[in-house]
Amino acid sequence: MLKLDLSKLKGFVPEDYLNARENALTKAADMLANHNGPGGDFTGWVTLPRDYDQEEFARIQAAAKKIQQQSQVLLVIGIGGSYLGARAVIDMLCSPNYNLKKKNTPDIYFAGNGLSTDALLELIDLVGDRDFSINIISKSGTTTEPAVAFRIFKDLLEKKYGKEGARERIYATTDKARGALKGLADAEGYEEFAVPDEVGGRYSVLTAVGLLPIAVAGVDICELMGGARQAMEQLSVGGAENPAWQYAAARHALYQAGKKVELLAGYEPAFRFFAEWWKQLFGESEGKDGKGLFPASVEFTADLHSMGQYIQQGERLMFETVVKFAPKGEFLIPNDPDNVDGLNFLSGKPLAFVAEQAMRGTILAHVDGGVPNVLVEMPAISAQCVGYLIYFFEYVCGLSGYLLEVNPFDQPGVEAYKKNMFALLGKPGYEDMKAELEAKL
Repeated sequence: MLKLDLSKLKGFVPEDYLNARENALTKAADMLANHNGPGGDFTGWVTLPRDYDQEEFARIQAAAKKIQQQSQVLLVIGIGGSYLGARAVIDMLCSPNYNLKKKNTPDIYFAGNGLSTDALLELIDLVGDRDFSINIISKSGTTTEPAVAFRIFKDLLEKKYGKEGARERIYATTDKARGALKGLADAEGYEEFAVPDEVGGRYSVLTAVGLLPIAVAGVDICELMGGARQAMEQLSVGGAENPAWQYAAARHALYQAGKKVELLAGYEPAFRFFAEWWKQLFGESEGKDGKGLFPASVEFTADLHSMGQYIQQGERLMFETVVKFAPKGEFLIPNDPDNVDGLNFLSGKPLAFVAEQAMRGTILAHVDGGVPNVLVEMPAISAQCVGYLIYFFEYVCGLSGYLLEVNPFDQPGVEAYKKNMFALLGKPGYEDMKAELEAKL
């Protein structure tokens, strides 16, 4: 299903870059398969497409139908891996303009991923007096941004429907055994779904974390999981023909050759939030111990008119991974009798043909300018293909982290800003730190 073109790496990495890493890749793949590498307790995602709890999967589908019937709006409250995957899939398979389209499914808004007062007030106004439900996603229930948003919207929900009515409209995706949100959900009787202990947040899109909002949007989550399972089965066979091994080896070779930034490039606007999900996946997994490629993204061809100059002639610190999908339909460019724009040589040609040549021309220009390119081709934007692509990048990320000799499944650096924020906010227990930080400010 996935086609990987590495031909534009020639001259940028040694010809034997894959063979030179075969032993390391074998070890990395074994650690993922046996869950015994650094962070192995969080590698349940490796076999998730095959082993996912079918009873919970059925409950997700039933809850999605209930939400579709009871609400005009679903508020998905979460941050980082608790929302990026769901938003990526909904944008890809339903449209970035999902909420503007005529449909028989609820509008879906994402909250709790920031602290903007203006954005919150706008969201309250967008929900208005419509019937709404909440999917609160948090393993602990105490992460500041989603906890604040949940407090606000739970209060609005209870004022609108009363505590009993609100209880039927709150769906909690949280730890299965402990935590503040788990305790509240148990006490209030919210319907609950589990964040698996063995799956970290940025790898959790194919659990209830992502699947419930995705199903509410009308996506066939069976097809999505089917694509991921196909990827799992194909990528579990190691060796030089494995595209995940090829891509992980290429990324590592480029990094060791001095490249510091990986640009993920897409030619579909619907791909934008997939790139945001990808950035968290690789950024949190590789960026530690002073190591790791910096993950960034661009949307072509639009960003060729803003970032194109730097990519072409700026500092040679990056390479590109381009993801291409075959279009769903066809549109022929019309003829203009006056040929004002001088483009009649394109009359009658499919727009997809023009996009294809723009992509090919861009890759050639960037490679000539010193930017190596990797091309990932998918046959369509479909639930099966998106599921496959999700798993492909997750698996590559696990391999890549082990090639870098870091733990790709923790994120110790994320706690630094939280401690400072809690101290400055005056959270009990942080008094001494508060004074120290204010003196620095």
